[in-house]
Amino acid sequence: MQDGQGREHENDKPVNGIPPQEPDKHASTGTPETLIIRQHRVRMQPPAKKSKQKQDDLSIPSSLEDFRTLLKNQVGLGASFDVVIREMTFGDRKTALFFMNGFAKDTILTEVLKRLTYLQPEQVSSDAVQSFLEMYIPAIQVVKVTKQDKMLDSVLAGSSALFIEKEQAVLVIDAKSYPGRTPEEPTLERVVRGSRDGFVETLMTNISLVRRRLRDRHLRYEMVKVGRRTQTDVCIAYLDDVADLKLVDAVREKINAVEVEGIPLADKQLEEATVKRGWNPYPLVRYSERPDVVAAQLLSGNVAVFVDTSPSVMLLPTTFFEMAQHAEEDRQTPFIGTYLRWVRFAGILASMFLLPLWFLLVVEENLLPPALGFIGPTDAGRIPLLLQFLLVEIGVDLLRMAAVHTPTPLATAMSLISAILIGDIAVKTGLFINEVILYMAVAAIGMFATPSYELGLANRIVRLVLLILVAAFRIPGFMLGCTLLIVLLAVERSFNRPYLWPFIPFNRRALGELIVRRPFLKQRKRTVLYRPK
Repeated sequence: MQDGQGREHENDKPVNGIPPQEPDKHASTGTPETLIIRQHRVRMQPPAKKSKQKQDDLSIPSSLEDFRTLLKNQVGLGASFDVVIREMTFGDRKTALFFMNGFAKDTILTEVLKRLTYLQPEQVSSDAVQSFLEMYIPAIQVVKVTKQDKMLDSVLAGSSALFIEKEQAVLVIDAKSYPGRTPEEPTLERVVRGSRDGFVETLMTNISLVRRRLRDRHLRYEMVKVGRRTQTDVCIAYLDDVADLKLVDAVREKINAVEVEGIPLADKQLEEATVKRGWNPYPLVRYSERPDVVAAQLLSGNVAVFVDTSPSVMLLPTTFFEMAQHAEEDRQTPFIGTYLRWVRFAGILASMFLLPLWFLLVVEENLLPPALGFIGPTDAGRIPLLLQFLLVEIGVDLLRMAAVHTPTPLATAMSLISAILIGDIAVKTGLFINEVILYMAVAAIGMFATPSYELGLANRIVRLVLLILVAAFRIPGFMLGCTLLIVLLAVERSFNRPYLWPFIPFNRRALGELIVRRPFLKQRKRTVLYRPK
């Protein structure tokens, strides 16, 4: 602990790795404020760090009573109702089946116990664990575990552990059943033609959906755990004969280097812990909830990162233009797909530059040619144009957040009320002019047409900054804002890949494929951005 000037008291130093405790007299002396401060200091004291080697060396006890004591001390047996042990005797050997009540698949475990009831004493050898493993447990995935940490981590992840008295090992049976939902079409990536299944919150289901579409012997799923407390399963997927193995190593090293207590918010927290982009609003990771999109990106040389409890998959690396593409373009003919891509790009550009450009033409009337003289308001309204834009932007954000939190039966009523308040009453009272509502609606539609939700929000920030720069500096402000935006995106990199590729650095063939959706049989080469084999 430290004093008010940040100095550490000598008496507060830990002894043998054990943090000091407050004397008992503090419980009854001092003012309430002092007691609160002291209690806060005790709670915030970091836990004593145990030697990793000592933790790994802890073996499983051979006595059933010691095994119960281990579970009481480590996972709260008797205190947590979902921590269960089922004690039975098979062949004169006492056993205990240790599992989590909410994860155990009772049908499989019942069959295992039913099979063990037929054991006779003479059938149980001195090495009971090995004989149970090889002959008596009718389960597909069973492993022998001799260390406490590995056993506890496996059971907390959903497996079950069978303890046999007089043996310093347990059999971990992979018979888990996670609560989850069935695959359904993702709400953010809907298509008119195509599959209707999407990722769910269960990791095994998600990787199976991709394996079903990509039955390649070179598809690799590497599993790691992140979080000292959450022990979240993270899966790195790639094709080992296509993907750049240096990219795979970089992704693996960044994930293994994450040292946090947990990532309960799954992929988003993992992204911030690995990418570490700071305050840059633009996403450097592409998310997808469609198995077909992930399978297509794996074929191109991408690396996919699955995080348990998340229905989204991270695709690494990515570019600005990749996040502007949608699966619907590949579900239509090349001509229609190209047209849809152009319309989508136009909507994205409108969401960024339409309002600032119109505002610039209003404040700089000499820029308008005679043919476009109709552009601009006839009545400026009661409040300045910049304030009108900012109020409408905040109003649209409030509507978007309200739409997310509004129950489905009330969504239609909320939409009608919002349209009346903003579109009709606000204009009639003179707070807003018609042109502001019109161009803001076009910009909002362009933002909603952006396939990547994170990219749409970043483009909105750019629009607000450009509006403020135009209001402050007119033409130089608009030019400066656009230049800074291009420079910011050009110097950005996603896992050492340029963010504005193929525009910067320029690649003619890749840019042509970006503008025109080529027929499937003419897509013979993989994207050089991923450096595939």
